[in-house]
Amino acid sequence: MSKKLIENLDMSWSEDSIRYINTPSKKAKGLYFYVQEAGYFRAVPPYHTERANLDSFLIILTLSGEGRLDYLGQEYLCKPSTLMYINCIEHHRYECIPGSDWEFLWLHFNGPSALGYYEEFASNGFKLINEEDASSAEILREILRLSQEKELHYEPKISLLIAKLLTALLIKNSEESLGHTDLPDYINTALIHIEKHYADSLSLDSLAALSHVNKYHFAKQFTRYMQVTPNEYLITARLNHAKELLKYTPKTVDEISELCGFNQTSHFIRSFKTRIGITPLKYRRKWNG
Repeated sequence: MSKKLIENLDMSWSEDSIRYINTPSKKAKGLYFYVQEAGYFRAVPPYHTERANLDSFLIILTLSGEGRLDYLGQEYLCKPSTLMYINCIEHHRYECIPGSDWEFLWLHFNGPSALGYYEEFASNGFKLINEEDASSAEILREILRLSQEKELHYEPKISLLIAKLLTALLIKNSEESLGHTDLPDYINTALIHIEKHYADSLSLDSLAALSHVNKYHFAKQFTRYMQVTPNEYLITARLNHAKELLKYTPKTVDEISELCGFNQTSHFIRSFKTRIGITPLKYRRKWNG
């Protein structure tokens, strides 16, 4: 049973502000990211919004002035070019800073995969995102335009734009968490080695030694950057090559198991079914008929 919506707000904004409320189609609600509300506000004190238990996700991009966000027990200052992305189920309050106008673009949205995107975004802790270019503002303005004008195929177009925006936020957030955008050389070295020697008996010790890094540090950093352990990455590489052999050669499962570095066929079959969802033979029949 859903909890009762909590809402308290003051609608102090300029006459040129825009607030558009959308009713998505049944198809959009079942398939796409879709707009619930969108707009542009130039708000003035005592503007504020306080909510909880709203089934929606909210993005606010500050254009000028300053706002304040209270969310998950912390306070955040929304300065120009900062973007906030929150789950409105959680209690939150955002407001103008006293003595300051607050100009921002905003989007309430939802969709079948919206929660998954947000949970990935917040997986390492919530924070505001610093937007150094105009791309997010351009996307939000285009979403608002499409919502209002209803041109041909506007709902899938909006979904594509929201997905583009969210994906960019995930990447940006990950880059800020890691401290830079490039993989360290020793991680790249390990990846290349795994791809070339996936059928060999590779261990954490051998990969760390190849990269001249302590094995515990190597394992921690590899997992941090690749989001999987070195062993899981190796198994995935082996299964990718196994898929190719299953699809395009007549080799037996036993032969493929050995060629891809599995020490026992039973281990290969178990690993394949656990990660792919079906046995190697069923995978072959699925692709080859």
